[in-house]
Amino acid sequence: MSADLAPVIAAGTRWLLTAFPPSTGAFSQALAEAQARQAVTLAATLRYPTPLDAQLLHLLGPGGSARLDWLTGADHGGDADADWRTWVDETVVSWATCLLATPALAVDAHHLIDRGQAGELTRLTRPGDHEHDAAPLLRHPDLLEPIAALHRALLLDLLDNENAALG
Repeated sequence: MSADLAPVIAAGTRWLLTAFPPSTGAFSQALAEAQARQAVTLAATLRYPTPLDAQLLHLLGPGGSARLDWLTGADHGGDADADWRTWVDETVVSWATCLLATPALAVDAHHLIDRGQAGELTRLTRPGDHEHDAAPLLRHPDLLEPIAALHRALLLDLLDNENAALG
């Protein structure tokens, strides 16, 4: 993973945890954050696979969270610390929700990425009862669907094309 993707990964992770809060308790919060970060990291690595892509992202900007906030009904009018929302990339978050809702899809996506880029993703690709208990909203396909549906077709096309090229 390029260090240039760190702001997008941090903002996407924070947005997911804000929109789909974890269960109470420090352990649940840490597990939910690990899952969200793994999903966003994999999605960002798929979306911006080269250093040039990451540089273009910084030049043009990721777009922000306005549409995602609207879809989830979030009201951030009084959020004094809203600058981080400008680093949210809608496509990355949409792809991350697809990966969270469908672990098999996350496995397929992970196979396309060099393990050194995305890191270890077992909390995402092989979630157990602890992961589901810690993040029931973050793992709920019906709740994630409005966000996942935004860019699912693009993700599936990317994975199909990459698999066809490898196969």
